[in-house]
Amino acid sequence: MTSPLAHLFSIATGSSEPIYRQLVDQARRLIAGGQLAPGDAMPSVREVALALAVNPMTVSKAWGLLETEGVLTRRRGLGMTVAEAPPSGHSLAQRAQLLRPTLERAALEARQLELDPATVLALFTQIMKDTP
Repeated sequence: MTSPLAHLFSIATGSSEPIYRQLVDQARRLIAGGQLAPGDAMPSVREVALALAVNPMTVSKAWGLLETEGVLTRRRGLGMTVAEAPPSGHSLAQRAQLLRPTLERAALEARQLELDPATVLALFTQIMKDTP
């Protein structure tokens, strides 16, 4: 059975960003935003790989990198959990920084589509209102 947490993750197959990096960034955002709290069990490598139809080694690489950074902790018999004391705080500015790469990609695409900033901001505002 797949953990409901495995469905918190998604990948953008058309992205130039490697899948493992997408997973690392998503995990950081989920932790910084409070959806994953210290001590929470991460979904297993197998569960995430199955849910996203990716190679388990890709997920393993992401979880391993997060473990090396101190974001995740390996617990015997429990798998990976969110570290009790993340390496850095989660101030508003730090959480906003985690969003910056995504917004930079969106800004580039908006420029390529020749959309003016007011249209893009209105669309983003509507998406923020519509997204749970």
